[in-house]
Amino acid sequence: MADLDQTLAVALKGYAWLPDLRRRAGGGPVRTRVMGQPAVGICGSAATRFFYGAGNLERHTALPGLVVHTLFGAGAVHTLDGDDHRRRKPLFTSLLLGDGIDRLAKIAGEEFDAAADTWRGGPPVRLLDETARVLARAVSRWVGVPLEDREIAALARDCTAMVDGFATVGPRTARALVARQVWERRLAKIISGVRSKPPTTSPLSVVAHHSDAGVPLDPRTAAVELLNILRPTIAVAWFVAFAAHAMDMWPRHQSRMRAGDDDYTLAFTHEVRRFYPFAPFLGGRATRDLFFQGEPIPAGTLVLLDVYGQNHDPELWTDPYRFDPDRFLGREIGEFELIPQGGGDPRTGHRCPGEKITIALLGTLSRRLAELDHYLPPQDTGIRLSRIPALPRDRIRLVVPEHRMPAAVPAVSASRSPVSGGS
Repeated sequence: MADLDQTLAVALKGYAWLPDLRRRAGGGPVRTRVMGQPAVGICGSAATRFFYGAGNLERHTALPGLVVHTLFGAGAVHTLDGDDHRRRKPLFTSLLLGDGIDRLAKIAGEEFDAAADTWRGGPPVRLLDETARVLARAVSRWVGVPLEDREIAALARDCTAMVDGFATVGPRTARALVARQVWERRLAKIISGVRSKPPTTSPLSVVAHHSDAGVPLDPRTAAVELLNILRPTIAVAWFVAFAAHAMDMWPRHQSRMRAGDDDYTLAFTHEVRRFYPFAPFLGGRATRDLFFQGEPIPAGTLVLLDVYGQNHDPELWTDPYRFDPDRFLGREIGEFELIPQGGGDPRTGHRCPGEKITIALLGTLSRRLAELDHYLPPQDTGIRLSRIPALPRDRIRLVVPEHRMPAAVPAVSASRSPVSGGS
């Protein structure tokens, strides 16, 4: 198995590839090859602790060029290691872990309510696309980027394309590359204009005036990092679509959300992030000869952390393929357990510093969605594990009736199957 290159298998199996490979190897570390390079796949809390251990792995040589140029951008914080990463990371932690989270969530809730009013009594809307526009408008207001309505729609469409095209080769990738080029140029011009004015506390100004060790970022790199605030925020639309999928599949969760219990809303948010597929695995490259669970990992080896496998690991989660928010009620979550956006300390390591924003936005919009009278018309809500990033086939089409629905009217969809491994 170690001699067989698995690149094609990754493309065909998607999220199921690494869990299946590990299962066939007995569940421990598994040797393989990806893109012609030797690799080791690992999973579990100990694996996550090892993956994020200081000095064990580097990122800048492990990320495929396709991922860099579609999802993150050249020179982004995700591609940095060591001192370079330590200098750049505070830019994000200061903005994404501070007091502004509640304000962004409040703005997003207001924008969702305004959008939902336009859906009432109209034809079906695609929730993923509509939520992307809601979030694009909200995060643009929060960051301070001056965009007109048509530009907001373009930002939502193009950031969605960047996320949708990072793990494939073909039209989706082409759209992602073009979208990134357009917005890096557009935002670089905005940043150059902001630099001619005194600094303020707005995220746009903070990014524009940021410097690494006294050296200002060039406008294009600053634009890349500004996109790394805008794009992940808009990508929360995927999780909102998954939340709608969960409420359709298991309506009792919508009823409990409507009751207004904040603890349950938070638990529901965590379970959506655990249960549904988003990031399949994360990669790093061994900086020196290492050992994990007795397995030698020579310097230069790719190390793949099985994110989807860990979020469905029966050693961590009882009945892991059952959607059950109750598993998070009254439970402290270890920083190496639930890892849809990485593990460890977001202030110092490579865990996404925007995770708290994701949780706040998803909780806010899931509650809004639960309280909104709506139903899903006949459609295909199936989710293929072979597609990265996964999403419901019809992107969740929903109808908001003009008049309030009777309480007994159920949500209806053509496909009642949950996440599947089929292609």
